[in-house]
Parts: sequence; structure tokens; C-alpha cells
Amino acid sequence: MVIPHHQTQKRPFATPKRPEHILSNFATKGIPICLNLYLTQIRSCTGKDPIMSSTLRFLTPSMPVTRPTRRVKSGPSPTVAPLGDPDVSRFEPRVEERDGYWVLKEKFRQGINPLEKVKLEKEPMKLAMERGIEELAKKSLEEIEGSKLSKDDIDVRLKWLGLFHKRKHQYGRFMMRLKLPNGVTWSNQTRYLGEVVMRYGDQGCADVTTRQNWQIRGVELPHVPEIMDGLDEVGLTSLQSGMDNVRNPVGNPLAGIDPHEIIDTRPYTNLLSQFITSNGLGNPTVTNLPRKWNVCVVGSHDLYEHPHINDLAYMPAMRNGRLGFNLLVGGFFSPKRCAEAVPLDAWVPGDDVVAVCRAVLEAYRDLGARGNRQKTRMMWLIDEIGVEGFRSEVVKRMPNQELERSPGEDLVQKQWERRDYLGVHPQKQVGLNFVGLHIPVGRLQAHEMVELARLADEYGSGELRLTVEQNIIIPNVKDSRVESLLREQLLEERFSPRPALLMKGLVACTGSQFCGLAIIETKARALKVTEEVEKRVAMDRPVRMHWTGCPNTCAQVQVADIGFMGCMTRDENGKVCEGVDVYLGGRIGSDSHLGAVYKKGVPCKNLVPLLVDILIKHFGAVPREMEEEDRD
Repeated sequence: MVIPHHQTQKRPFATPKRPEHILSNFATKGIPICLNLYLTQIRSCTGKDPIMSSTLRFLTPSMPVTRPTRRVKSGPSPTVAPLGDPDVSRFEPRVEERDGYWVLKEKFRQGINPLEKVKLEKEPMKLAMERGIEELAKKSLEEIEGSKLSKDDIDVRLKWLGLFHKRKHQYGRFMMRLKLPNGVTWSNQTRYLGEVVMRYGDQGCADVTTRQNWQIRGVELPHVPEIMDGLDEVGLTSLQSGMDNVRNPVGNPLAGIDPHEIIDTRPYTNLLSQFITSNGLGNPTVTNLPRKWNVCVVGSHDLYEHPHINDLAYMPAMRNGRLGFNLLVGGFFSPKRCAEAVPLDAWVPGDDVVAVCRAVLEAYRDLGARGNRQKTRMMWLIDEIGVEGFRSEVVKRMPNQELERSPGEDLVQKQWERRDYLGVHPQKQVGLNFVGLHIPVGRLQAHEMVELARLADEYGSGELRLTVEQNIIIPNVKDSRVESLLREQLLEERFSPRPALLMKGLVACTGSQFCGLAIIETKARALKVTEEVEKRVAMDRPVRMHWTGCPNTCAQVQVADIGFMGCMTRDENGKVCEGVDVYLGGRIGSDSHLGAVYKKGVPCKNLVPLLVDILIKHFGAVPREMEEEDRD
């Protein structure tokens, strides 16, 4: 039997150059857990495996005293029901462990999709855990193209290492996606990423993603092993950030500094990320999922985390005087279907956040369908066996085969008005402020990343926070330093804390500039259209506008006030051109719901007058000429 590399020789995990950032490492049962100590939330921990037993004791975080927290009932009971009575054999796990990796059993390999076959031909995680990337990086592209196996390596399997190769527009170059739990990063990490991007000149840049994450572009395959070692040195990893893996754990971008937060989400998102990636070494227990999977921990009444579109969302809730979480499951977007998360009727204490995540993932891994890729997200499994059936499968996989029922209420205030984090705001720490910067459509150049790192060091504590709206927050700025920070050239010319009302809610996916799946160009077009519209109408409130280049909806157009999904259409002369399907009415917050198609197939060149009309009719915009007349 071949023993996987991860069982014989583990690569060291270099922590960020912040001694207070890491408390300790545990490597019990082969699952290292890195436990961050934040604001004395974690009182003590043991050497026992926190995944297999409830031994981590979290101190109950103090609740805000400046604004009382009112308990609010959760949403209505889920309407999802099983599609008929599933056969008993349906509950037989479809995967089994072989030589340290999980593979699809032979009896379940009929009718599987092509990507499942790619996983069967060669285990993707061997590229990371057995250092296969080093041999692959030595090969020329001509050598790689000569073999289907190595061709699938660069097009598919490298996504398990966070590397995405898009032949259509970036042949030979990769986008690298990182893991950045809760969107927290440090100046040394940002500076390193900027330096990596800088070596690729015009082909290099970075994006803030809609999951509080960094993506860097232009990476060349021969440099990958060196880059990954550099990530280790600054406490970052790109493992398991693509394909059939768990995406970046999202939390409150104001965690620990918000005077009105319900709970500091950072300890939980860090624990989840450390479990998911086995502390950056790779965790094959959860790398062979039927499809991608999203998780978030909610810590704010503002629901910055967008729990309703995650496969698993932790909603803070009290039960018998203990602080823990109600669970929502099944939220997702896809080209064929979008679904909001539904209550699982389950509550877990803070101790069991990782244990229940593992149980949910294993239930999905074991039972999820592996046929049509459009029907393999976790909600399809919940549809098939019902919420209660899925819950029972999760219970079976909990350490003690127990899962408490939900108390039926959470701590999020439904009437809470979502706050704007852009600009200057006082922290819960007296004399300190966080400054929210608008990053136009999330795009940064190398020199801008290096400059942001400098600003974080000079004016704050070296920390930066990324948000799901593709913006960046600098926390811990002293009162006496705020004005000097605001006068910095980068803020005055590029990353304004006070952007125009329509600009501040603008989100855009990568688009056809770099993404081979995108149908239209998004980022530059989103900025241009918004600039043109701002010349024609005046607004008295922000409007959230999201642009996505294709039906995969990476920019989440369904949650926007106005969404634009790329398509090909015909203009008034019958000529094929780039266009969008326009969505309207998406909501975020406690009354969240998904938007619906307002108008299909609008040519991009005709979009400005339509958007002006929508803003006037539905969002209270005033035509500029009327505003001028009123002033006269």
C-alpha cells in the first residue's frame, strides 16, 4: 500500500508574523487545528481531537450593552419535502476511504459526470499532499498537452490547489484563489501577494471576491511551488479553494471591533478553515464532495455574511442560557436553479461548530448525487430525502449521535437597518476607528496592494478586512490619525471612503477579460455604465448593482437591488451582440429574498437609458435636468 505523503512527512505551516494571532496547534488523529485567541473568547482547550469530542470550551462573548438584543423568531418551517420515499439503499454511502483518500465506490460509477471521472483517474489532492505539483511545474506546456492525464491536471485537478487555468483568455496563466477566513489579512500577506502579482506585469492583478477572499492573476505554472512556499511563510494557503471543495468561510467583516456585534465570528471561521484544510496541509476527508460548498458564521444584525445563500449558515441563538447557533442549510446559486437556505431545526453550542460542519459535509459527501452537475449541490440531496431525513443523516455523523433541536428563535433583529461600513466609524475600542474603503469592482493592481499594506502598518495595526461587496476595511486607526489617513493619495484618487451612491454598491465578477466562462466583459463595463447613469440621475440612497458575466452568477445578481447577467442577444438590427438579463428586487438582511428577471436580452449598448428608467421608477431617482430646474 502506498502511504500518502501527508501521513509520513508534513510540511510546516508558517504562522503570520503576528504572535498574538495563533494560540497553539494540535495534530490529533491527523487533523491539526489552529485555534486563534481573540478577546479572551476561548477560555481553554485540550489536546483531544475537537472534531471527535466536545472539548473546546468557548467563553460566551459579552453582548453589546449599548443596544439591547431582541430575540426574533426564525423563518417559517421549511417546505422542502422528500420527492417520494427514498429507498433504504439510497442511504448507503457512495464513497469509501482508500489509502487515505475518499473515492467513489465502483457500484455507484454508472452515469457519473465527466468531472467525477477525472477525479477517479487521478486523486487531485496528490498534487498538493504528495507534492505532485513540483513535477508538473517542471514540464513544458507542450509536454502537458501531450497527455490527457496531465492536461486534466492543469485544467481541472489544480483547482484543488486553488489554481484556475482559463484556456480561452489566459492560456498558460492561472488565477490563484486563497483561503482567507473571515476576510482577515495582514500587511505582510498583502505585500507578498502584491509582489507576486508585480512579477507578471500587465498580466498580473488581484481581485477581492464576493467571499471575502483574495484572487491573484497572471500566475505561471513553473512558479507555483515557489509561490506556495511563500504563502506558507506568511501564513496563507490556497488549498481546497476550488472545484468540489469548501469555499472560504465568511464572517462579519467588523468582527471584534463592532460596538453592536452579536458575536465575534473570527474564532469560528478560523476553526472551520483549519479543519477544512487540515491547517493548510490538506484534508482529504472533505475534498471529494459532489460539488462546491459554502459556509458562513453570522455575527451581526446586518447579515453582512448573506446566510441565505450558503450551504451551511450559523445563526447566533440562545438555548437554556447558552450562546450557540441555529443552522440553515442548502442555499446556493447555479445556472439552472437558485435556492435560499432553509432551517435544519438544529442548534449547536460553540463547542460543536466544527463537529456539525464535519457531519453535514460527510452526509453530503456520502449521499450526494454525482450525475448531472446541475443537480449535485447539497439542496438537491435535501430535496430528495427531506429536511428531516437530511437532519437524521447529520445526527448519525455527530460525535455522540446527538443534535439539539432549534429553540425557534435567533438573536438577529429583523427591523435592524443595515449599516454602511464605508467611511470612518468608531470601534468598540475607545479611541480607535475602522475606515471602510471602496475598491471599484474589487480590482487592485500590484502597487496598490503594496500601498494598502503600508497604510495598514502606518495608520492601523497592520490588519486589513475584506468584505463580500469587494471592499476593504482598515481597522484600529487612532482618532488622531484619521485625518492624515484620509489625505493619503491612494484614498483621494482611487479607494475613496466616500464613493458616489451608485458606485458604492457596485459588484462585478471577473468577466471575459480573464474568465473563459464569461459571456461578456463586466468590470470595466459596470464602471462605465454606472458613470454614465450618474450623469443623468441624482440619487438620495445607494442602490446595490451586481454584474455577472454568465449564469454561474459569481457576482450573485439574485441578491442585488438590480442585477445584470451576461448573455448574447440581438440588437434592433438583428445583429448578435453582448447583452444582459436584468434582475430586480433582490434583498439582503433579515427579510432577504432573491430577485427575479425583469427584462431579458438587453443589448449592453442600450443599457444606460433602461437603467435610468428603472432607477426613476423603482428607486426614487431624479433626472439631473429636473434637479437643476429645482435649484433655479
